[in-house]
Amino acid sequence: MSQYKSDLLRLLDERGYIHQMTDAAALDTLAVRQIVPGYIGFDATAPSLHIGSLVQIMMLRRLQQAGHKPIVVMGGGTTKVGDPSGKDESRKLLAHETIQQNIASILTAFENLLTFGDGPTDAIMINNDDWLSALGYVELLRDVGPHFTINRMLTFDSVKLRLEREQPMTFLEFNYMILQAFDFRELSLRHGCRLQMGGSDQWGNIVNGIELGRRMDGAELFGLTTPLITTADGAKMGKTAAGAVWLNEAQLPAYDFWQFWRNTDDRDVGRFLRLFTDIPVAEVARLETLEGSEINAAKIVLANEVTRLVRGDAAAKAAEATAAATFTGGGLGGDLPTLAIGAEGMGITAICTAIGFTQSNGEAKRKLAEGAVKLNDLPVTDAQLVLQLTDAETAKLSVGKKKHGILTR
Repeated sequence: MSQYKSDLLRLLDERGYIHQMTDAAALDTLAVRQIVPGYIGFDATAPSLHIGSLVQIMMLRRLQQAGHKPIVVMGGGTTKVGDPSGKDESRKLLAHETIQQNIASILTAFENLLTFGDGPTDAIMINNDDWLSALGYVELLRDVGPHFTINRMLTFDSVKLRLEREQPMTFLEFNYMILQAFDFRELSLRHGCRLQMGGSDQWGNIVNGIELGRRMDGAELFGLTTPLITTADGAKMGKTAAGAVWLNEAQLPAYDFWQFWRNTDDRDVGRFLRLFTDIPVAEVARLETLEGSEINAAKIVLANEVTRLVRGDAAAKAAEATAAATFTGGGLGGDLPTLAIGAEGMGITAICTAIGFTQSNGEAKRKLAEGAVKLNDLPVTDAQLVLQLTDAETAKLSVGKKKHGILTR
């Protein structure tokens, strides 16, 4: 039985989202009494968010499911500064035009997950550049600066860890926490926002915003953070040997997105089903008790559901069909990466590298020696092999258990 009275905190609690809250009892009471507008900010440093941000987007989805109002804040202004949280070095500064292009691309990831509109619980999307870039420097120093002490700012992890590692931190980055605090205050005034959510690394920034709102306006604001989402082997969520797992189709094909979730560690299946799908908790409890080969069925459910939520039904069905054709039927799925090797053919080491399954020909040779390379499901060990195909012929290339592609002429 949950300790909370509100649907919001009960939902977040039972699905594993809660790490810290500033005043749990007061937030719980508020969420029973009224619609709570809550926000999360997303900086636009790339054309897509990756799955490290998916838990935050799902938090906004839970907020809406519990009858409250999600506010998506795109960091058109804060991206110009760069969040130092969790970083050992300064981010590359992006041009205004690049940031705007990134924002336009990122927005597509939210369309399947939130309902936008003008209703009381409909999501809204805002760009903090609307107020930050119009803010005068002297005005900021005079009105906001007195509410921050250097002593306190030096105690926050985003600053302290950088200094302890003797990594330089620019004055620009040092101001990031002030701008984020100002965002919370501005959203409180403009949209009645009462709650800021984020990852555990944002705790200091969130607390600063709460204190700024209280000191400048007497507002009662709240903060809630999620635990750092790591995989069972301790790796940070969303980081793989092949690079980031992007939410947008343009940065990562649906099949590869689906395959990431299908390859989830057995120990993570239940937790990821709670966090990243809408499957009822009772059904999750059943799925996570499966053992041996049966756990693979739960992983397919996980892959299908996350892909459906993020990419849509058609993408999920196509990815599952490709996987079935590739792994079960031994066939060639249509969504697999494809490489044309030309009429003259191509060496097997160059093929492995050109299709992106190895980083170099040297790595390809090692994979061949290990017996990890297969053509049409048959092992290949000869690094001197030159593959030639007829016009109508295709071949299936596999490197290890997870990388599969189609070779054509």
